[in-house]
Parts: sequence; structure tokens; C-alpha cells
Amino acid sequence: MANSVTSGPDLVEAAADVAKAAAGLAAEAERDRRLDARVVRAVLDAGFARHFVPARWGGTAGTFTAVTEAVATVGQGCTSAAWAASLTASLGRMAAYLPAAGQEELWQDGPDPLIVGALMPLGKAEPDADGWRISGRWPYVSVIEYSDWALVCAVTTDEARQARFFAVPRASYRIVETWESVGMRGTGSNTLVIEDVPVPAARSFSRDTVTGGAAEGAEAACHRVPLKAVNGLCFATPVLGAARGALDAWTDETALRAAGAPGGIPAASAVVLARAAGEIEAAGLLLDRAARAADQERVTALDVARSTRDCALAADLALAAVNRLFRAGGTRAQQDSSALQRHWRDANSAASHIVLQFDPAAKAYADEVFALR
Repeated sequence: MANSVTSGPDLVEAAADVAKAAAGLAAEAERDRRLDARVVRAVLDAGFARHFVPARWGGTAGTFTAVTEAVATVGQGCTSAAWAASLTASLGRMAAYLPAAGQEELWQDGPDPLIVGALMPLGKAEPDADGWRISGRWPYVSVIEYSDWALVCAVTTDEARQARFFAVPRASYRIVETWESVGMRGTGSNTLVIEDVPVPAARSFSRDTVTGGAAEGAEAACHRVPLKAVNGLCFATPVLGAARGALDAWTDETALRAAGAPGGIPAASAVVLARAAGEIEAAGLLLDRAARAADQERVTALDVARSTRDCALAADLALAAVNRLFRAGGTRAQQDSSALQRHWRDANSAASHIVLQFDPAAKAYADEVFALR
């Protein structure tokens, strides 16, 4: 899916067009269990892939504030498309931790290749003459069908037993269709398989490097941020978009039902609207704060812990709103044709991601707070 535009509109502005295209093709994405190619192209043309790519390779080296707003906007139309946009941007940032020669190879034709990721260390990497030979099987790799490159994590078999990331071109891995989820169907999160593939040293970096936020020669602030400070944003923001989409769908349907009713909107509906809208707005404010914290020149350990907490809490708030709206939607909301039920399934699926679990986030935050006392 590479060879996108070399320049384009502002990411936040372009996101509205992506949302419209994705919403119009959401039924097809549900049926096919993958996004339509036109939606993926819209994501790339909007600038999500290049958003965190270093400027020296033609990228934007942009902010977390901008991408958070843009992903949430896409999510109002289709959560799966927002998930794809968010991961596409995030993996472009992670690829900037490759050595310079590896970056040059990856972005030699421009800043818009679609990079997918397998972040769990499920593979093995054996030392080779000029690098590594890797093998493994990684499930749940979103948008893999349209990928140009993959970043996969494997554990080395040398004495170091180190978790490392490896950049692998599309020709070096195969796809096994395993995605049968009840929600987030359009992400096409199938299984990536690599069998004894050589990877040069220039296309690898240690997991500790990206975890600590110390990209070699980093010129932009976005490449000096610890992974835990921003990982939650990547997954919580599509949930926020789903919640906004659910609110839109519920409000439109309720307004139609109340149009001819005496007395207008029932009191019970007013309570649902006010509480759900408030929860969604609160979630948005939490994620905006986390994004702004990540955009600072210096991110402290407390910032990291607070942002991790805020992302988990935002996902909980957004999900509570979606569930409230779905319960109040009645039988109409449960029909296959209802956008509300799609947002409801997607939000519940996305919010179950391990990064968004509140209890470990709360413990990490409390540890940091009490350490400062």
C-alpha cells in the first residue's frame, strides 16, 4: 500500500474525510473482516503513516495531540479504521528507533509505507553472520493484508536472551487468516508467520530502546518519549471515537422517535444523553492531557504513570457511556443495520486490550506517587 501522496492536508482536517469514507464502507468491513482498500488508502493519504516519521525521510515528526484528535475523529465513523490509523502512526514512530541504515531502507521510497506490528516477543532470533535469522508466529496483527513492512518482536537465542524488534519486508512473511472476532471485525487482525528469515543488524533494535524512549540521533520530541507514556493513547483513542459515534447514532435515533411524541424528549432519555455525553467528554479531556504530556520536551516518571492511568480510565469512561447508550437504545439498537450495535461491539472489544486494564495502571500510578512522598 505504499506510494502514497508526498504531501497532503493537515492530519486533523483530513481525518474527517477518512471517517466519512470508513463509515460508508463499514458494512463491507464487517462482512469481509477487513477494511476496504479504499479506506486504507484514505488513511495513508491523510498522513497517518508519515505522522511520526522523522523529517529527514519526508515525515511529519508530528505531535501526539494532533494524532489523538485525528484518530478519535476517524473512530466516529468506524472504530476499525481508527484502530488502523492509530497503529499505522504508532508503528511509524517505533520504526524511527532503527539504526540509520535500516530507516533508509524502510523509507527509501517515501514516508508512507504501511507498517504493521507484532509487539509480543513470540518469535526467536538466532545470531547470523551479519545479523539475525528469525522465526515465529504472531497473532492479532491488524491490517496485515495491506502491509508493506512488519515490526515483530522476538527473543534472541544468544547469552543475552534479549527481546528485540525486527523490521521485515512483506515478501518475507506470510499471513494465516485467523480473525473471527465479535468486534473490531474490520481490523483484519490475522496471524503473521515468519520461517527462518535473515534480517540484517541494521533492521533491528532492542525493546529496551523504545521502552526507554531513547532513539539514536532523535531530532524530534516524539522520538524521545518512553513507550509507556503513549502506548495507552494508541489503543484508548479509538475507543473514544467509538463512544462519540455511538452517541451520534443514539441521539439521531432518539430524536426521530421523539419528533412526533407529545412533550418532546422523555426525562429518562435526557438523563442518558447528559450522563453519556459527560462521560465521553471527560474521557476526551483525559486523553488530551495525556497527549499534551507526551508532547513535552521532558516526560517524567510521574507523567508516564499518570498518562497510563488516564488512558485506562478514559477507556472505562467511554465504554460506560457506550454501554449506557446501548441499553437505552432498545430493540432497534440490536439490529444488524444499527450503527449503535457496531460501535458497542467495537468499543467493548477494543477496551479489553491489555494496555487499557485499570488495575495495573492504578498500581503503577500509586507506586510513583508514594515514591515521591
